[in-house]
Amino acid sequence: MILAFQVLGLSLGVMGWCLENSCTSSHSWRVLSHSGAVTTNSWQFEGLWMTCAATSLGSVQCQKYKTVLGLPGYIQACRALMIIALLLGLASIIVSVLGLKCTKIGSTSEQAKGKIALTGGSLFILSGLSTLTAVSWYAARVVQEFHDPFFVGVRFELGAGLYMGWGAACLAILGGVMLCFSCKRGPSGPTTGGYSHNYSKTSGGQQIYKAAHVSESGSSKAYV
Repeated sequence: MILAFQVLGLSLGVMGWCLENSCTSSHSWRVLSHSGAVTTNSWQFEGLWMTCAATSLGSVQCQKYKTVLGLPGYIQACRALMIIALLLGLASIIVSVLGLKCTKIGSTSEQAKGKIALTGGSLFILSGLSTLTAVSWYAARVVQEFHDPFFVGVRFELGAGLYMGWGAACLAILGGVMLCFSCKRGPSGPTTGGYSHNYSKTSGGQQIYKAAHVSESGSSKAYV
């Protein structure tokens, strides 16, 4: 059962990482709005790395951003967050594979493998949160500019890349949570082997130690 949870969590995490990769390279984080346009013969869509224009004839032309420092701060921040998410996702895949119960790494104990799986799940969650922050921040700016009556620039709407990012974040977080819950925890403390030790103190200051052991007949002996 634990192995099934680990494999399912790892599979969800890998799918989330693949979607994060597609989301990062997508050119349709926002698309040109045609809400007030009379004709829709051309389309414009932008991503984190380049802007593209398409016509009704099917021709598409893409151009990379000419400057990096001249870009808005939120775009640069989203770039950094998505790159961090990809690196965390790649590290979490490697760590999670090493933490699977079916993976043999020398003489690694079950407790150590559980900690490795827990680390991999935590990295998946961080990767998903990083992606979620980036796409939500970008979407908030698009919505803000669209509804701003004083905005004089081109108005855009949410693109397919943002929805892809939200799906990737959900898969990565869900996979990480499943890996964390599949971590097998050891016993909380050592057992006493059926003996109970009671320590009491008399009024005269003398300490009395009692050790009781239940025998097969149910009788017990106390030693003073």
